[in-house]
This record gives sequence, structure tokens and C-alpha cells, in this order.
Amino acid sequence: MNYLIKNALLINENNIQSADLLIKNGRIEKVAPSIGASPLRVQEINAEGLHLMPGVIDDQVHFREPGLTHKACIASEAKAAVAGGTTSFMEMPNTIPNTLTQSLLEDKYSIAGRTSLANYSFFMGVSNDNTEEVLKTNKKNVCGLKIFMGSSTGNMLVDNEAVLTRVFSQADMLIATHCEDEPRVQSRTKAYTERYGQNIPVEAHHEIRDEEACLLSSRFAVELASKHNTRLHVLHISTADELALFSNTIPLKEKRITAEVCVHHLWFSADDYEILGAQIKCNPAVKAKHHKEQLLKALLDNRLDVIATDHAPHTWQEKQNLYAQCPSGVPLVQHSLYAMLDFYKQGKISLERIAEKMCHAVADCFQIKERGYIREGYWADLVLFDLAKKHSVDKQNLHYQCRWSPFEGYTFGAEVLHTFVSGHLAYSQGLFNDAEKGHRLYFER
Repeated sequence: MNYLIKNALLINENNIQSADLLIKNGRIEKVAPSIGASPLRVQEINAEGLHLMPGVIDDQVHFREPGLTHKACIASEAKAAVAGGTTSFMEMPNTIPNTLTQSLLEDKYSIAGRTSLANYSFFMGVSNDNTEEVLKTNKKNVCGLKIFMGSSTGNMLVDNEAVLTRVFSQADMLIATHCEDEPRVQSRTKAYTERYGQNIPVEAHHEIRDEEACLLSSRFAVELASKHNTRLHVLHISTADELALFSNTIPLKEKRITAEVCVHHLWFSADDYEILGAQIKCNPAVKAKHHKEQLLKALLDNRLDVIATDHAPHTWQEKQNLYAQCPSGVPLVQHSLYAMLDFYKQGKISLERIAEKMCHAVADCFQIKERGYIREGYWADLVLFDLAKKHSVDKQNLHYQCRWSPFEGYTFGAEVLHTFVSGHLAYSQGLFNDAEKGHRLYFER
């Protein structure tokens, strides 16, 4: 099917303008102030008063397949993604088994090719003993390498300094790191266990996984990358303390060290544990209110380069466990764009900057081929939304397999109407069309 979108307000490359857009064979065929009758057979969409921007690219999600499919699977979470305007995702290796061989990596691509409505890529995992496999990774076909420099769900901790040095010095591709200092986290966990026993309050999470734990590890990663000229991307920065590690003095395309901020670290603060409790228990932790204010400031001045979710679903039952047995992670991918559009309505960020940080900058950071922009010849990954409508979050419109969200009961000030994935209308006004699947992402490196 080919599509003609008429009279949309296009948000693209630091500009908003009224235009028509023609989609042909999955790609953006033409963008113009007005496109007349087409010789093509097209489905026309009247977008008068609606905003059209590139589909969101989420560079950090956990879709739990294989091995943890009681929590989520690629099919369910990709549906949730496109319902919220996210058209491409990059998924993490802490599944079961951990994605530590080229064969296991390709198994995940095979699953996504059969089941994912969204476009996809998968990180190759690094462990203390799989360096040879890691160095075989094709940088044009895989988004990057993932190193847990602090253990999280799946316990893929890499703490062998010789391994880190070899990977940082020899890997000719982007390395993404989860940075929390494991010795400090373990020491503080022990201290809080001695104090509270099995009844550690969830509000203590940001004290156990504190600012110093984040800073120690992020600083170490940046020092390693600076020494070896590594292409480093530090995931989910959660503290104001870490911001001095990152620069805004050169364009993104020239940076060797980049960083992201996640929606939940911009939206929630430690004050929210009182109401939401373990629903917002995640690693790194949601911290005191002043951190989220400084993170937003750093996002706007380009010390932080992209916005992601770290979407990490667990079952509701798992989240009811006592602190020590309660897994960390929050389902977020369906509502990341919604949250940022609310920030726009609150005057905190412009629509142009949302498109930059959720679409353009992610494409540039990872050097994704022919995506992330509204450009003729690029794949038609697009989201059309209405800023005059509202969207109330409830269980009936959640598409996560876990069927809960920390946003339940909240009403956002916008509505995602249509999501195009590689030119396919995958989502339209509450309905999914899975006749076609998303595409594998490729990289210009």
C-alpha cells in the first residue's frame, strides 16, 4: 500500500512546516507543500491540524525473549512500541541464555523477523570470557556491544579489567555501558540489610544505588574510552554528578563519547516512591528531584545526546516481592513520546527538540542507515499525533504483556493516531495491522 498524507505539520530537522508526504514502496517518495493527484494507487490520510514526525528510535529496551517470556516477548513489546509512536528499537542481551555468541545473536534477529511490528536491532553482550565472540561482531549489521559495568537483571557483570581493556581497545564499533560501581552497591546493600533485615524499604533504593556508585563507574568507562579512543555510549545517566563527564562543545556526529537520559529519570523522582513504590524500582535508581531538573537542562544543552526508555517489564506479581527479591525495571516504551509531549505542553522542551533527541540524534549517534529523519528516499518511519486530544492510560489500552504501567490513571495531553513502520501502517487509531513486519536496522560505519 502507498499513502499520501495531506496537510500535516511536519516536525523535522529543527523546523515545523505544513506539507504533504507521499509514501511509495515503504519509502518517503516526496515531501512538498502540496502534492496533487498521484498516478499511484494511494490511501489518502487527511492530517489537517495534526503533527507528523519521524518515528521514535529507542536505543535501549529489554523485550525478554528468549527465556523470560513470562514477562514479555518481542511481539508484545513491539506492538506496545508502535502504539506509542516508537518505530525502531535496540534490544539488550540479558535474556536467557545471555546473548553472548554470534549464533544466539542471530537467533534473536530470526525471532524479530517473524514477530516484530517495529524495526529492530540487538546488542551483542560482553562477558568476562567471550571476547573472541565479541570481536567477530559485524558493525554494519549490529547496533553495538553492551557491557554491564555494574550488575543488573541477568547478572552479566563484566569486572575483569583485562577484558574491559581488550574490548575497549580492539572493538571497532559502538560500546554501550550500564554504569554502576558494583563494589559500592554491594557494600551499601549489605549495610542496609544489616539495618533492616528483609524489610528494606523501596524508598532506600536510590540510597543503595546512589550518586557515587553511578559516578565511579561512568567516570571509569569514560577514562577507558578516552585512553583507547573508543566509541562509547553511556546509557541511562541518572545523576547531576555525572554530567561533567560529557561535552557539548562539538557536534554529535564528531563525538566519540555520548550519553543518554531515560524518560523515567526525567519524569519521576525519589518523592514518587511513596506512592508508586517498586513500580519505579529500576537500575540505575530514580533519584532526588534536583537530579531530574539537571538532567533536563543537560539534555537541552546537548551534554546528553538522546532520550531512551530502558523499557524493562516484569510481572505484577514479581513487583510485589520484598525489596531484595523485587526485580528492577519499568515498562515504558508505549509512553515515552507521550511523556515528552507532556513536557512540551508544560513549556519544558520544544517539538523540534523532541524530534531531535528521540529520532535524529539516535540515528546519528548509532549511524543508522536511512532512518531517523523525514527525507525523500528514507524509509517511511513516521508517527502522526494530535495535540488537541487526550490519552488516559488504563489496563484496557496497555499493550505490554505485563499489563501494568506506572502511568496508569494518568491522562496525557496528546494522542498517537497512526504509526508507519518502513512504510507499513502498523498502527491506526487503536488497531494493529500485522500483515507486514518491521525491518532489521543497518548501520553506516
